[in-house]
Amino acid sequence: MGRCEQCLIKQFNNLNALSKEELSRISDSKDVHIFKKGEVIFDEGKFSSGVYCIKDGVCKLSQLNANGKEQIVKFSKKGDLIGYHSAITHEPSTIKVTALNDVAACYIPQDLIKKPLEENPKFAGAMFKTVCSDLKEANNAITNISTNTVHQRMADLILFLKETYGVDNNNTINIQLSRKEIASSVGTATESAIRILSGFKKDGLIDLDGKAIVILDEEELKHLAEGI
Repeated sequence: MGRCEQCLIKQFNNLNALSKEELSRISDSKDVHIFKKGEVIFDEGKFSSGVYCIKDGVCKLSQLNANGKEQIVKFSKKGDLIGYHSAITHEPSTIKVTALNDVAACYIPQDLIKKPLEENPKFAGAMFKTVCSDLKEANNAITNISTNTVHQRMADLILFLKETYGVDNNNTINIQLSRKEIASSVGTATESAIRILSGFKKDGLIDLDGKAIVILDEEELKHLAEGI
């Protein structure tokens, strides 16, 4: 198990603001957990006693809406800190985190996060910015659903996945979601998501190979996402 002080992952998150001594204490106490595809890392309404730092793999963060259906609110990426809100506030988690593929994550006990928050202004400031960023992202998602058409939201999702996870040499997005997960991400029914994706394929914007999405016309997807 690698040392936090030498870990390149910390460059992507707020752990980079910790001192060498604080990182050393975390490294001495952390555990690396492996979650299989589909495994729940922690559930909505449950308390988290620590924070997970994503080393590899992708998670979906979701909530149940008023109708009891899953609404995906975010996808994780390498370096994300998951569960910090519940660990810091001692409140139950408002989200469910599920592995979309095999995920490796370092588990950090909450005391090793809370103590630097109280003693390290640089780390506290970085975490405050993260909270503000997450709130802004949530507000943007609400605005997006209420003002943009489902076609716009679908194009925006495809572009987001490409930007976040990249593509291979064939321009295939490096993450595969089920049609149900895609529908949940854009706030529509699964049947509607299937029709829209088929329409995008017919119009030459994308190609579909099972769950894989190949981007054929990125510029037109951008125009569509912007409502042009």
